Amino acid sequence: MSIESAYARLLGCASAALLLMASPAHAHHAFSAEFDADKPIDITGVVTKFKWTNPHSWLYLDVTAPDGTVTNWGVEFGAPNSLEDKGLKKSDIKPGDTIRIIGYRAKNGGPFGYSVTGTLANGRAIQTGGAQDAPGTTPAKPQNY
Repeated sequence: MSIESAYARLLGCASAALLLMASPAHAHHAFSAEFDADKPIDITGVVTKFKWTNPHSWLYLDVTAPDGTVTNWGVEFGAPNSLEDKGLKKSDIKPGDTIRIIGYRAKNGGPFGYSVTGTLANGRAIQTGGAQDAPGTTPAKPQNY
């Protein structure tokens, strides 16, 4: 191998490495890995905790069933910077607030889900999810849990 071809090969590898480092970051998991697009949810409850964290924020809310039993649900929101881009601030959701969540249930069957939209007590609706492979923003025929 000549010096020129070795240099060209090294330059090509270095260029490829730079391109890989410059590519945009992608989510560490897909919607379909954890959530079930065939199990839409529509739940309303009282906020118990709101974790404004990366890579995903989490909202926990007490949901009261028709029989009076209360279940604490956890729903995944997007990253804080994504939520801020959509007009949501950390201070907009506080423990004690009532919120309606429309989204999809977790595959594990527990009281967990992926939030597509959240509607605050004042009627303001916010897009809370942003997974690239998530179904449309309005689940068909959500189930009440």
